[in-house]
Amino acid sequence: MIKRPKSDDHAPYAANYVNQVPDGADVLALLKDSQQVTFDLFSKLTDEQAMYAYAEGKWTLKEVLGHIIDTERVFSFRAFVFSREDISLPGFDQDTYVNSTDFNSRTIQDLANEFKAVREATLYLYRSLSEEQLGRSGVASGALVKVAALVYMTAGHELYHIKAVHEKYLQ
Repeated sequence: MIKRPKSDDHAPYAANYVNQVPDGADVLALLKDSQQVTFDLFSKLTDEQAMYAYAEGKWTLKEVLGHIIDTERVFSFRAFVFSREDISLPGFDQDTYVNSTDFNSRTIQDLANEFKAVREATLYLYRSLSEEQLGRSGVASGALVKVAALVYMTAGHELYHIKAVHEKYLQ
């Protein structure tokens, strides 16, 4: 089981994601279980429903799922790079990433299928990491982060946004 990261294992902003993971949880099992939950949540939406944004300037549900996919790719890539002892990567601007795509032109089912595929790849990567690799760190967005923290950040980021979907989009 991957140990819960300490607060100095990641940037302060990441605590919001790490803290979404329940204490004592097996983070890899959580990632596997939430894969189906998130897939089912978005798959049941029609494309019309998935175009909903709860306020002006907020993302549509398609954009939220696209953002979850993008961020999972970024976090898992960072984990891959740092586990291989490469120590520095630039940050990424989530709004630029979302605004530079056209998630809204895709079907929600296509996005849900992509999420499922990305999660499978993430799980294969995270399961392959040794204790030594999980303890390695690098710099991303100007902050030191351990590989194990990125695993928790991946799970917590998804949980954070799924909670927001339930509270702000699907009331």
